Amino acid sequence: MTNSSITTQPNLYHIAQLRCDSFERTVLPVARHLFQSFAQPEQQGWFRAFAIAVEHWDEPVGLSIAYHLQKLMRALVHCRPQGLDFQDPLCIDGKNAVTEDELLLVGMLHNMRRDQTAEARKCVYQITDGRMDPDVIRTGLEFARRFSCGMGDGKKRMVSKPSLRIVG
Repeated sequence: MTNSSITTQPNLYHIAQLRCDSFERTVLPVARHLFQSFAQPEQQGWFRAFAIAVEHWDEPVGLSIAYHLQKLMRALVHCRPQGLDFQDPLCIDGKNAVTEDELLLVGMLHNMRRDQTAEARKCVYQITDGRMDPDVIRTGLEFARRFSCGMGDGKKRMVSKPSLRIVG
């Protein structure tokens, strides 16, 4: 299926090297679990990804974030037959380290969310190994459009419950 792997490689970056806002930083663990669901489907990482998203952003927003991010991850996995490298989402020691693929993913989303086309294009070029895959671009832009920089604080969104009123 895919050669995606949980990495133990030495060339990791510190999470502080990510140029991102708190929303993008919070998306990373969700993405890691989604990566894991492709590399090790029997572990059902997708379930944890959706649960983390709902826990952080509440159900309506969290499910939407996880769903759209999963579409992007699927496009990336399809585009990269040699696989992706990502940190084990369950490893406490690795939570502050990022792989080059994770760095590129977050960089791509960061730049797409800010409509920084030239920088986003560089990230897409690198993460797709120069393929400039239209599905990766389309799903990345869709994610960026739905979750623009207005989501930057990374906090839960309060969704007001509908209320009934008598209008006379």
